[in-house]
Amino acid sequence: MKDSVSRNIERVRETIVAACERVGRNPQEVKIVAVTKGVDTERMAEALACGIRVFGENRVQEAMKKMPVFAGMDVEWHFIGRMQRNKIKKILEHFHCVHSLDREDFGREMSHRLRSAGRGGYPVLLEVNLTGKETQGGVREEELPELVRRVAALSELRIVGLMTIGPLGESEEGIRRVFRRLRELKDMVNALNIPGVSLTELSMGMSDDYHLAILEGATMVRLGRAIFGERRT
Repeated sequence: MKDSVSRNIERVRETIVAACERVGRNPQEVKIVAVTKGVDTERMAEALACGIRVFGENRVQEAMKKMPVFAGMDVEWHFIGRMQRNKIKKILEHFHCVHSLDREDFGREMSHRLRSAGRGGYPVLLEVNLTGKETQGGVREEELPELVRRVAALSELRIVGLMTIGPLGESEEGIRRVFRRLRELKDMVNALNIPGVSLTELSMGMSDDYHLAILEGATMVRLGRAIFGERRT
């Protein structure tokens, strides 16, 4: 029997409220990004009926097959996967936001395409690799200030925050340390007073560790299994 999406979302919201109460935060500050990789549109529609408005996809082609089902509805699509140059055009055409920009050349390509289309102010988060694992995307933290400066100079893009992936198999304190560091990096970037840069978003925390990310300031949590159960495909 499939998990009840509505029941799962209720549990997620209870967890968010409890975590926010622990640190004196308003639960309204935390946006749920429902990760829909491998999730059918029927279960996505269930989530939508429960008030979920943001779908996060790793794969451009998979997302594009689902998007027509939700055309005209109050839905945001966030791209949360590794960026590839040959996918940038379609990402900009179909997604409202990118969580995973970590290279200046990709930023320049995005900016060029947006300028050609007469668009601007496209929101991006810069991905930071705080685990040191080569398999994970993200800029190293010591390279972040320069990346911010270079992307901020691309007027068609608007840097709204930072994103990271927490470490696997660490203690709770080890996981919190990584999330805390991302919050510190956000504060550090804001203190640089780079023109046009005022970071507000922290995209961190997934199904196993989002409660810890909220304790450290997450404003977006990327949840797949916690909402939809184990992936079917």
